[in-house]
Amino acid sequence: MADRAKGRTVAVLASNGFEESELFEPKKAVEAEGGVVHVISDVSGEIEANRHREKGDSIAVDQTLDALDMGEYDALLIPGGLFSPDHLRTNAKAVGFVKAFFEVGRPVAAICHGPQLLIEADEVKGRRMTSVPAIRTDLRNAGADVVDEAVVIDSGLVTSRTPDDLKAFCDALIEETCEGEHTRQARSA
Repeated sequence: MADRAKGRTVAVLASNGFEESELFEPKKAVEAEGGVVHVISDVSGEIEANRHREKGDSIAVDQTLDALDMGEYDALLIPGGLFSPDHLRTNAKAVGFVKAFFEVGRPVAAICHGPQLLIEADEVKGRRMTSVPAIRTDLRNAGADVVDEAVVIDSGLVTSRTPDDLKAFCDALIEETCEGEHTRQARSA
């Protein structure tokens, strides 16, 4: 175990139907580096993962959106899956939580369908990003510069495509979390 993330706390925003490996693997990676991970959801108790279209393991929710202090988190992780991001993007508190990280320049990492929440939060315009192919058109329509790469980092925003890219995604999440707050560079039109 290393200590690169010691003293850092990462919020994971997820609901039922998140992709199992896209939450559990980054959580394990952050904790292996000495960081703390809290699972935040719109429901209390436990949320259930999917392994693609099959039911997966459940994980305990540490805090609900109703009882949340964004200030205690150094970074935000949004795992994908077909259902969790799609559900959370219709929740005003979830969208507000995402926007709060961008407002103060804290790192945000989203994989697979996770960027759907970033679209809803209106935080993709002018950003260089990647995602699962199914939502790339949505990202482009929202103003993102979309590329097909394992991981893309844009001023503290980390995006990745699929579970196949988790190693690179986890490394980038930890790196950006350890760097702390980021100032977004102005982009020319």
